[in-house]
Amino acid sequence: MSAATVGPERPQVVSHVQQALSYTVFDCKWVPRSARLLCLGSAARGTGVVQLYELHGARLELLREIEKPKPIKCGTFGATSLQQRYLATGDFDGNLNIWNLEAPEIPVYSVKGHKEIINSIDGVGGLGIGEGAPEIVTGSRDGTVKVWDPRQSDTPVANMEPVQGESKRDCWTVAFGNAYNQEERVVCAGYDNGDIKLFDLKTMSLRWETNIKNGVCSVEFDRKDINMNKLVATSLEGKFHVFDMRTQHPTKGFASVSEKAQKSTIWQVRHLPQNRDIFMTSGGSGSLHLWKYEYPAQRSKKDSEGCEMGVAGSVSLLQNVTLSTQPISSLDWSPDKKGLCVCGAFDQTVRVLIVTKLNKI
Repeated sequence: MSAATVGPERPQVVSHVQQALSYTVFDCKWVPRSARLLCLGSAARGTGVVQLYELHGARLELLREIEKPKPIKCGTFGATSLQQRYLATGDFDGNLNIWNLEAPEIPVYSVKGHKEIINSIDGVGGLGIGEGAPEIVTGSRDGTVKVWDPRQSDTPVANMEPVQGESKRDCWTVAFGNAYNQEERVVCAGYDNGDIKLFDLKTMSLRWETNIKNGVCSVEFDRKDINMNKLVATSLEGKFHVFDMRTQHPTKGFASVSEKAQKSTIWQVRHLPQNRDIFMTSGGSGSLHLWKYEYPAQRSKKDSEGCEMGVAGSVSLLQNVTLSTQPISSLDWSPDKKGLCVCGAFDQTVRVLIVTKLNKI
């Protein structure tokens, strides 16, 4: 690993606003095309909390607080239009709900998606990002990964579950990718035993699988709406892996580079929307690490049999900062303002960050 970039061009991670919360925050999201952000979580009495804040200079103003029957684990705007900006959430009871934040009393869509907690959710086909139908993917402790089209009621359009006799694994993370035309789309899922599975929704088949030996906390493609390019997977043991998804070898799969970022769990990875080669990881030690991926001179080569195989690049650390004594469990870049970021930690604090000099790297 190369040392962190030095000198005046090195990006800085500045804590801009800190807001104490009276509940456990599990996810935070920027509301697209706005200076607003959402915090989702669990109140002490076991109910769900949604808080909507607006950023005013150096302070956050609470616009609305909504209580729901079950704690909320995760949310996404990814399957909605920019006009609607509906929020899809997964809760501790396995429910998938879609909310109009202007009238949040009753969900605009609701389905009992899973038998147990929904750990992770992602959306695609909305916000003008990615081709094809607006879809939501959910991953659950019940071992299943399901894809939903909110225009169809109760049943998922795809259901990836363990085959007969295979033990069910807790699915911790899901992400869409490869949505560059009307037909193509994949879902990547990571599990508690280190399994990573890539499901091809066009052929409804398992396209690739691997195991990174430790529980997979977060997976994300660098872009959802392009021909698969890179995938980052983070793990329980402080390691992350970057897979080059352009070239799939028949037996070796995808080339990858791994990096030991820290001793504790890497909870999240999020790519900078304005530059797919820069990403941030958040850790169990309350720290954030900003990384840059460098491509190799040639991204593929032929093996001894003449088959194309990928060549992994390298990763360099741009900056790291410790913000909290507790894990930073959620992270979201603003899609609109480059370098604006929000993170939620188990010290019951949400922080708005500004990352400087991103246009210099």
